[in-house]
Amino acid sequence: MSDEVEPGFVRVRLDLSYDGTDFSGWAKQRARRTVQGEVEDALRTVTRSAETYELTVAGRTDAGVHARGQVAHVDLPAELWAEHGDKLLRRLAGRLPKDVRVWRVAEAPYGFNARFSAIWRRYAYRVTDRRGGVDPLLRGHVLWHDWDLDVAAMNAASQALLGEHDFAAYCKRRDGATTIRTLQELSWERGADGIVTATVRADAFCHNMVRSLVGALLFVGDGHRPVDWPGKVLAAGVRDSAVHVVRPHGLTLEEVGYPADELLMERNRAARNKRTLPGAGCC
Repeated sequence: MSDEVEPGFVRVRLDLSYDGTDFSGWAKQRARRTVQGEVEDALRTVTRSAETYELTVAGRTDAGVHARGQVAHVDLPAELWAEHGDKLLRRLAGRLPKDVRVWRVAEAPYGFNARFSAIWRRYAYRVTDRRGGVDPLLRGHVLWHDWDLDVAAMNAASQALLGEHDFAAYCKRRDGATTIRTLQELSWERGADGIVTATVRADAFCHNMVRSLVGALLFVGDGHRPVDWPGKVLAAGVRDSAVHVVRPHGLTLEEVGYPADELLMERNRAARNKRTLPGAGCC
């Protein structure tokens, strides 16, 4: 996963969206339908290539999670890009299934890496406490919570979670991976349609982090837990069985942010460094 493109290749950025309902997540899996698999197959077909060119993505989404502003890159042979580049977008539209779309295809600036260059990812989680349930037309994108929600209490509880912390209490651990993240925004707003939307933005997310945070804050919103409970769970630093990982269909990756082109390489190096909290010891 280099930041330098091999001689004879061009790095291409793809901006895409998908409905995650019928996908087993982003990453390719044997005998399972995935977003990566569909897009790579479509690229191979429309460019009439003998080999599959692998995509690198800004954020791997889980099964059932949607994306409106996903970003990926792929390194293509220069001659292939020269032949197909200006026709690629339209051809992908004709080849891809209807639940995934590529909206933009362009040569990436020097140093661009869809994953490591990103400085933030923004997700939205949508939920309704409407007594009659979810609008049938939105059922694949909105969670129904069968208790009235106090949005002000949820916003108050969110404040203790902002900033750089070890989010081990809200993440599914993976060997060798850090759970230190900087949560830049966590806010809740009720729309005129009654849908309550959480906006969650961080430099990066560990596995199940957004859905765990939402699960904890819903318990505050419906009165089952006090406002200070999510902060205490974070400080404890261990998984709490009372924190529920909410269902994936309410979650959408909305946008990925990148620095100015001249700062891409610097960002890539910083993102690869293993993070520790200030004052943390070595052992």
